[in-house]
Amino acid sequence: MQGNQQQQAYDRGITIFSPDGRLYQVEYAREAVKRGSASVGIRTPDGVVLAADRQTRSPLIEEESIEKIHEADEHVGIASAGHVADARQLVDFARRNAQVERLRYDEQIGIEALSKEVTDHIQQYTQTGGARPFGVALLLGGIEDGEPRLFEADPSGTPYEWQAVAIGGGREDIQAHLEEEYSPEMDLDGGVTLALESLAVGTDELEAGSVDIATVDTESEQLRSLSSEEVADYAAEADLGGEDDE
Repeated sequence: MQGNQQQQAYDRGITIFSPDGRLYQVEYAREAVKRGSASVGIRTPDGVVLAADRQTRSPLIEEESIEKIHEADEHVGIASAGHVADARQLVDFARRNAQVERLRYDEQIGIEALSKEVTDHIQQYTQTGGARPFGVALLLGGIEDGEPRLFEADPSGTPYEWQAVAIGGGREDIQAHLEEEYSPEMDLDGGVTLALESLAVGTDELEAGSVDIATVDTESEQLRSLSSEEVADYAAEADLGGEDDE
């Protein structure tokens, strides 16, 4: 009984480590991420692909109102998985930092620098009493000095750089598919196709109309969201079906 009470004390305190060195609230935040719909990031020599599954709770919800991919700056996109409200707060934080860089130095913020600023902000909420960790993971992708960069920010506030990565529900299966199918030499179109195939692995039924995809290519260095028609074309090429015609 006493052991359970001690467990509950560590469970409640974000600033208290358990005897085995764990922060339970951070681990619970990671579980919140796993309950969100999946997002995928893929880095290719031609640019970065961000894709997100917009699962809806009801057919009456307008799918366009569900934002999973955000523009932080012209050359940076952010995909999220987990609590959407937490994601919006972090995206706003990233946008402010990108704008400060432009106003202060008249240049684009680096992807690595922006990722570390966001993760530093996240980390502060893992050691502050009276606060809770952010229940969201982010993928930050874009072009830095002509090179594609892709970072993951998890609820602990640790930045990881990836060639291809998944966050959210079904991550284990999606990541296994990425590790098997990813090639460092694939082009941007191949990255979009792989992103769709990977999201399909993590869900029972993937509809092209419920997927958001954005790319940042090395030539234009501009974030571009694919239209629903373009996504449907890629899904058809990947033999994923897409939406049925009536």
